[in-house]
Amino acid sequence: MVVENKGGAGGIIGTDYVAKSAPDGYTLLMTIPGPITSNLALYKKLPYDPRTELRPISDIATARTVLAVNSSVPAKTVAELLAYAKASPGKLRMGSWGAGTQPHTIQTYIARQYQADMLHVPYRGEGPMVTDLLAGQVNVTVGSVTALKQHFATGKLRPLAVTGTRRAQGLPDVPTFAEAGYPDDPFRLTGPITLMAPAKTPQDIIDRLGRETASLVASADMQRRIVDMGAEPLGNTPAQAEAAYKAYLPVVLKLTADTGVTLD
Repeated sequence: MVVENKGGAGGIIGTDYVAKSAPDGYTLLMTIPGPITSNLALYKKLPYDPRTELRPISDIATARTVLAVNSSVPAKTVAELLAYAKASPGKLRMGSWGAGTQPHTIQTYIARQYQADMLHVPYRGEGPMVTDLLAGQVNVTVGSVTALKQHFATGKLRPLAVTGTRRAQGLPDVPTFAEAGYPDDPFRLTGPITLMAPAKTPQDIIDRLGRETASLVASADMQRRIVDMGAEPLGNTPAQAEAAYKAYLPVVLKLTADTGVTLD
């Protein structure tokens, strides 16, 4: 297998390349959610439609995000953070790794659903955002477990809740949003890392790729690699991955549209 990174334009270049490739099982897409979900709401002239030009083979893993605050914020629970936001307008600045990203959509949802006053501050990537979060330039975020976990141990940042339906493997002591009293659908979302093929790829090829992928993900070495990256192994079947995508997509599209952000 040859890995060819085709970055740029929010994943559009690489995703379009695979969508337009021959459906022979030799050109596949490994993608995070954005190019196949939120891009549909962010871009009016997307050159591909993932709903009709691509099909899932397997969700390799899922990445969690965590609501976290700078230690200077006097909140140890989600409820305390929302109370602080209401009582202290203008005090909370929520950093994200870009407009239209999951942190941005969740910030918008929290602000509207719970009347929480938080200023959204977008960055060009998660690294610069974490640097400013540690410095207090922004003081709250929804970020990746991978990027934030090390700073919880030092006490510089404080985790409040993780997204998803169960606790994150890397943060077993941090409750889910539902456990914290907020079972809203947007807080149940995680970030699947999905292997996809052109939509017209024959079913027998999809099934074989699905079996091989599941076998690889189940190996001890791959399980360890995925966990070390801060993600959680999945390796589901093509049918399961497709069902998950169909359930995930409308929730993400509504959340992204609610931000009012477009990028073209």
